[in-house]
Amino acid sequence: MKCGMETLPETDTHLSLDQPWNVVVWDDPINLMSYVVYVLQKVFGYNRELAHKLMLEVHNQGKSLVASEGREQAEHHLHQLHQYGLRATLQQSE
Repeated sequence: MKCGMETLPETDTHLSLDQPWNVVVWDDPINLMSYVVYVLQKVFGYNRELAHKLMLEVHNQGKSLVASEGREQAEHHLHQLHQYGLRATLQQSE
């Protein structure tokens, strides 16, 4: 791209907004297992059985992929999880 006499490098401004983003919950020494189940039910609307399964993954494996969704929704859920005091991150799905 030219700007006056200067040539600026091209950048890839295309973001794959439709590519899923993974919401990952990490184990922590603070929150009780029952609380994590409660939060997963509240934030994602999961039934108790699924929320319990995901909580056990967090507890036993140190983390769990709790959702894979569009970036905006994933960021919204991440914010909610942080409000409940859970350690969570986003990772772009490959």
